[in-house]
Amino acid sequence: MDAQLARSAFAKFAAGVVLVGALLFLPAGSFSYRAGIVFMIVLFVPMLLAGIVMMAVKPDLLRRRLEAREEQAEQKGVIAASGIMFIAAFIVAGLTYRFGWTSFPAWVERMGIVLFLIGYALFAEVLRENEYLSRTVRVSEGQHVVDTGLYGIVRHPMYAATIVLFLSMPLVLDAPISLAIMLAYIPIISRRIANEEEVLERELEGYGDYKNRVRFRMIPFIW
Repeated sequence: MDAQLARSAFAKFAAGVVLVGALLFLPAGSFSYRAGIVFMIVLFVPMLLAGIVMMAVKPDLLRRRLEAREEQAEQKGVIAASGIMFIAAFIVAGLTYRFGWTSFPAWVERMGIVLFLIGYALFAEVLRENEYLSRTVRVSEGQHVVDTGLYGIVRHPMYAATIVLFLSMPLVLDAPISLAIMLAYIPIISRRIANEEEVLERELEGYGDYKNRVRFRMIPFIW
């Protein structure tokens, strides 16, 4: 096991737990925010298990997933917008609990948990299919076009999975206003995809042909 990689992964995981917890529970003013606790569990327990599996089986993939230094100028704005969106959505979720602004029916929260776990499962399958996935827009040495499995249905199954994940978060958190905020992810990710495809067409051999074969970006028969 790569000890340095393990330390880096654990440090980022712990930082994520602390940051998300602070953004939820400080505005909530209490750790009695049950939906917030449930969200922390469904978010971080699968993340921890996935990290352990990648550490053991695909450490290079984990290393790429931890790399967050974006080189594309276009993507820096996308990352900033995404960060603002998440911060606002989590803070508003906490405030919604604290002041009792509005809520979903109980069945919507349960549906949100199911959708969130489905999104995680889709994300895990994408990671299994494409070992070149990174958090930044770039083409790695030796990378080739992946066009099987989910990639044979849509060109960006990872982003499709994140839409399921991110839009189900406010359902789990019982925060309708946060759902309205998270809808901003759709234009944000559309901008990221447009720039990413320009880079892939320019730098990844065969990607243009792949675009012609697989017409849809994220939603079959729609977009």
